[in-house]
Amino acid sequence: MKNIKDIDLQGKKVLIRVDFNVPLNKDGNITDDTRIREALPSINHALQQNARVIICSHLGRPKGQKLPEFSLAPTAERLARHIQREVKLAPDCVGDEVKSMVEAMEPGDVLMLENLRYHEEEEKNDEEFSRNLASLADVYISDAFAVAHRAHASVVGVTHFCNQCAAGFLLQKEMDFFHRSVSDPIRPLLAIVGGAKVSSKLTALENMMDKVDILIIGGAMANTFLKSQGVEVGKSLVEDDLLETAAGLIYDSRKKGVKLYLPVDCVVAEDFSAESPSKIVPVQDIPKKWLALDIGPASTLLFSEVVESAKTIIWNGPMGAFEMDAYSRGTMALVQRVATSHALSIVGGGDTNAAVHKAGWANDVSYMSTGGGAFLMLMEGKELPGVAALDAKES
Repeated sequence: MKNIKDIDLQGKKVLIRVDFNVPLNKDGNITDDTRIREALPSINHALQQNARVIICSHLGRPKGQKLPEFSLAPTAERLARHIQREVKLAPDCVGDEVKSMVEAMEPGDVLMLENLRYHEEEEKNDEEFSRNLASLADVYISDAFAVAHRAHASVVGVTHFCNQCAAGFLLQKEMDFFHRSVSDPIRPLLAIVGGAKVSSKLTALENMMDKVDILIIGGAMANTFLKSQGVEVGKSLVEDDLLETAAGLIYDSRKKGVKLYLPVDCVVAEDFSAESPSKIVPVQDIPKKWLALDIGPASTLLFSEVVESAKTIIWNGPMGAFEMDAYSRGTMALVQRVATSHALSIVGGGDTNAAVHKAGWANDVSYMSTGGGAFLMLMEGKELPGVAALDAKES
């Protein structure tokens, strides 16, 4: 991909697609501005070249309605604080008034467009909407990895109507880290895959089976694999329609020489509740009316030793219902082990990132991806539409 450094931005109007879909509390205040801070290198680079910087993003899911609770006003204020200059907020992202504001910009000015998803044409990758967005700028910079898996107007469509397009520093960094860990990794390469359902990560598991040396499967999805091997898992979450598929993946791991590890014990409870009675049992002894909600201490020790043997680690999905303290110990312990290992560690996915932050080790993993769906699509071996659109400009 062409990088933002490859384009002369001096005095030009530069449209930067960022991901400012930040969490807000009930009062509309930003509770975590990580996504804003991650976009600063590209924004500052453009400003250093005296560009006229136009920021565009979505926030939440307004579904084509101009709802005030989804306004980007809080992000404009926070960005202004970070870059220490005024950030004007346009009343819309397209239209005559927006064009007039863009034309009035001076070099070094920053204008934030209002929520892209106030228009349903954004998610439909509408051609006219894409053309109108592109008409605002001389250069388009894609720096929103978190939506690079979406074929939306501000991600894909806009590239058809803007002569100069390139990746921002964040998008480039995301792609570089992932390819370093998968295309040319220092081995052994370990993938840790958790979460609730096999179905949501089936393609990723199948693809990673051809790339990794070691695979750990945890979380509720491990129940389906355990049951496929004849283990009774009580009333734990299981995808019965994928038992044969799970058994096939275990068979494939043996055939391909991939070391696959499943939990050997777990924390079980009578109900999915923090107050429910719980205990630790071997996976073979899960009571009929109980459900597994976390990996147990023996599994934690086993997985920790596996982590120590790896040189590259990719992690997507928690080991249990970590949002409840009673079932967070397995995930928290594994976070610490990954963060303190000597391996190159890449963590991706909303729940996994949240677990790393909760455990207090966010600064110690090698890289935390800003995208959940995009990260998973890369694990599936698929090309991201947003990246493909930039590559197409170079061909």
